[in-house]
Amino acid sequence: MVIMLDGNDLLLTRPVNAQAALRGLLKKYIFGIVAGLCCSHGRDSMKAAVYHKYGPPEVVEVKEYPQPMPKDDEVLIKIHATTVSSADWRIRSLSVPTGFGLLVRLAFGIYRPRKPILGTELAGEIVTVGKNVTRFNVGDRIFAHPGSRLGCHAQYTTLSEDAPIALKPTNISYEEAAALSFGGTTALDFLKNKGRIQRGEKILINGASGTVGSAAVQIAKHFGAEVTGVCSTTNLEVVRSIGADKVIDYTQEDFTHNGETYDVIMDTVGTAPWARVKTSLSDHGRLLLVVAGLRDTLLAPLVSRGRGKSVLAGAAKERVEDLRFLAELAKAGKFKALIDRCYPLGKIAEAHTLVDTGHKRGSVVIRMDSDTDGAAVQG
Repeated sequence: MVIMLDGNDLLLTRPVNAQAALRGLLKKYIFGIVAGLCCSHGRDSMKAAVYHKYGPPEVVEVKEYPQPMPKDDEVLIKIHATTVSSADWRIRSLSVPTGFGLLVRLAFGIYRPRKPILGTELAGEIVTVGKNVTRFNVGDRIFAHPGSRLGCHAQYTTLSEDAPIALKPTNISYEEAAALSFGGTTALDFLKNKGRIQRGEKILINGASGTVGSAAVQIAKHFGAEVTGVCSTTNLEVVRSIGADKVIDYTQEDFTHNGETYDVIMDTVGTAPWARVKTSLSDHGRLLLVVAGLRDTLLAPLVSRGRGKSVLAGAAKERVEDLRFLAELAKAGKFKALIDRCYPLGKIAEAHTLVDTGHKRGSVVIRMDSDTDGAAVQG
């Protein structure tokens, strides 16, 4: 059999009844392989922070990595800023609440990570759109919350146009926009959807200076609540500055012994379980467990049954409409992400180290386009 190329067609020196079938097979398989190899060789690379085993911050390294290519319903995003969140810390180190260890391994890899690039939130610019994309255009400046999809600790990523993506408010930086999603959507889901917070209610936020806690302070104030923030001595003024009506220094006072009751207690650090705070809840109070062990999460619907009080736990949901809501608040100056420090991508292991301490103030941001050393950021 002789194969000849005639333009883009193959001609086979075989009987006519076999030629069509052979041409189809060759086009489908051989040309497919060749095209794939061509695309592979022409594929751009990018810098990404990758890890191939669970462990301390040192397992994360910045390397060259293949740049992703968007599918027909996806957008390619050039990432300008992202964050190292508590979710990244927990996944990387397997430092998870009691009972969740096996579940995290099942989700992200039993023996080693299945997804080598961490990162749950980003801000950037859309540089390519798939042919079926209608909601976004090249040049759109956006922020997004891929959540458990991960992949944000890189210069580029792809997302479906239906993913949680929203246009970035023009009055905030990429760094501020990148830090809106994780804390903002978690706080919004727990306060609005789970806790059904009402104007005039008294709410206590345990861990008010963290990413979720600082967002919760501002969002609760937006909904008209009276907010008490619990934090350490060094963060008292920061929590006041973002809107808390009262602050409690947990190193000096145990809020469960001050005689006050609250309509909502939101625990963002895992130190305020039902057994500890039940007497600090009003008759119809709600305990919102943002961080809790597996046992407390599963028993949440049962422990307060018949008492008029309720315990609500579980993972926060990622919704496009929540990102748009946060964007409107940020545009109006009613919500500003609290940022502790900014690092360049090359120092992302240092960012992980700071997050591992458990004492960061707000978010730790990674700048993709900067070589500037880690710097503190006001408010």
